[in-house]
Amino acid sequence: MSMFKPIFYLLVSLLISSCTTAGVNYHKIADGNSFPADNAVSDDYEISTNGSLRILTLNIAHGRNQAANQLLLEKEDIEQNLRAIARFLKKTNADVVALQEADGPSGWSGNFDHIEFLAREAGYPWHYRANHAESWLFSYGTAILSRLPVAETIQHTFNPSPPTLNKGFLLGQLNWVSDNETGSALPVDIVSVHLDFSRHRVRDEQIAEMTDVLASREGPMIILGDFNSDWFAEESVIKRLAEKSRMHVYEPAADNLHTYNANHRYDWILISEELAFVRYDVLPDIISDHLAVLAEIKLKSTADISLEKGIKKANQDQ
Repeated sequence: MSMFKPIFYLLVSLLISSCTTAGVNYHKIADGNSFPADNAVSDDYEISTNGSLRILTLNIAHGRNQAANQLLLEKEDIEQNLRAIARFLKKTNADVVALQEADGPSGWSGNFDHIEFLAREAGYPWHYRANHAESWLFSYGTAILSRLPVAETIQHTFNPSPPTLNKGFLLGQLNWVSDNETGSALPVDIVSVHLDFSRHRVRDEQIAEMTDVLASREGPMIILGDFNSDWFAEESVIKRLAEKSRMHVYEPAADNLHTYNANHRYDWILISEELAFVRYDVLPDIISDHLAVLAEIKLKSTADISLEKGIKKANQDQ
């Protein structure tokens, strides 16, 4: 490939970053834009038999893996990188996958839908993608792959933040069979989110938008994705989001859960008060410039929730 073409496209993409469309700020995705994978995907998949839910988050970096930019790769290279991600997802056996930097058909990354491709290759019957940044060169955002039927999807594109490209989140509500003995189903919201990388002020504004939009949601919620924020950063938006939304993260002070380079924990999973972590791992597989986070989640018992509330009240009264 001539070096002129990718360099030209790269410069143009930077120039038009401030004029990409803002998207729809609060939009229930129409059936025509969010859909299950076709019948080629097998329905013979395994759901956890212990009532837990396996969830995974990964920034797939437009399918470039460790390359400097996706414009430097041929379509065949992008497909090979995505197949590696699909093999990885099969190995993890995750029930629900949240993805960021997830491309629809885009000139800079092979002109095909990366999420549909992953759903077919990894065997996920339901896949959804929200475009937050769109232009003649690219169309990308956040996505969800699921083995469980998704009852509702909502996308939100944050207010524009030039010169960086738009970010946002995708919510999918699924019915999680949390008690296999009784067969009872529990609606749970899964939110795949990507925050701005360049300025903490913009990230602050984005989590304010997100908490406002999600304030009316009821029931258990899991927010996961690329927050571009460490817990102990001077302006930690992940810490502020956890406190503001009264959600929990796994061992925030741990120093062995880095997901970006060797010293940043940018990729997080937050769970609401009704839920608890059974297991939490940062996986070492090199399939992107981020590492994936895999967690197993369970529903707390009523007794556990009552006990925690009692302890909180006692501490507040002291």
